[in-house]
Amino acid sequence: PSIVRAQEARELVVITYPGRLSEPHRWLADQMEARHANLKVRLVPSDSQDMVAQIKAAQGFSPYDAAPNDEPPHLIGINEGYLGRRNASALKNLDAVYPELLRKSQGYGVPATYSLVGIAYNTTLVKSPPLSWADLWKPEFKGKVGMARTSSNLGLATLAIAAKTFGGSESNLDVGWDRLKALDAKAARSPASLTQMLEREEIALAPLWNNNTAAAASKGLPIAFVKPRPGAIAIISFFSAISKTRHPALVDEWLDGILSPAYQTRAAGAPYYFGPTVKGVSVPAEARAFTPSTPEEVLALQTIDWPKIVPIRGQLVERFDRTFAM
Repeated sequence: PSIVRAQEARELVVITYPGRLSEPHRWLADQMEARHANLKVRLVPSDSQDMVAQIKAAQGFSPYDAAPNDEPPHLIGINEGYLGRRNASALKNLDAVYPELLRKSQGYGVPATYSLVGIAYNTTLVKSPPLSWADLWKPEFKGKVGMARTSSNLGLATLAIAAKTFGGSESNLDVGWDRLKALDAKAARSPASLTQMLEREEIALAPLWNNNTAAAASKGLPIAFVKPRPGAIAIISFFSAISKTRHPALVDEWLDGILSPAYQTRAAGAPYYFGPTVKGVSVPAEARAFTPSTPEEVLALQTIDWPKIVPIRGQLVERFDRTFAM
């Protein structure tokens, strides 16, 4: 019997986020372990570059079974062949996903959550907060705005916002470069360092993730968040099977759990503030300052045309570093 039990033991290895943002994944893992005897769901905090290198180096099966990816690395994973196609017939919750978010998956994985890029500001330094993206260019904010390097999705989104606000687009980013230079902005290497600059009053405001802003505000710091007109930017996080997984059926169960109302509601609450991708999920009251909670707010959300940006990402990082010396 001990040999049989050892043979039946299975381990599902799932990439997760660092720190407390992994907690909804741990909750889902506990649910699966309770349903399956001899199943262990191991969560591995990892950034996408480390994960991809290990998957590519693997001989035979992948060391990971499933992973989350924001839109740009999701597109790269599809093109490079290490993400598995979605098994729609195994996902009973798939019909509840917002169709426009599902289309962006291109048939791979599921839209797990979304995060927002809005405007964070220090309430000690800013008494009349911006109400629109264009307000960042008000004269009183010149030299007081921060921005993230374009090596991050936040930095790329900020460039696209600057372009689109002033008549450009993802296909015409020169407008965005000109407008960012006009801000006389302070550059940060990452969203985390940008948040620290805001906390230390080195800057007064910045395009920033709702999650980073909420975490700072929860510490009692004078930080607030604006979902600016014509709409905050939603950046989708997909959860996908790795193409060489040993456990495709378990991965399908994991992905269906990601789309369950119970998981979506948990991930939308404090301190995670992930936007729900499934219809009918109510955003908890404590999250409504940071996450769209009404149909009007959801309809106002903007997205980035990532297929236009991803192929030239390296060039954009180089140009940022030339333009804004770090």
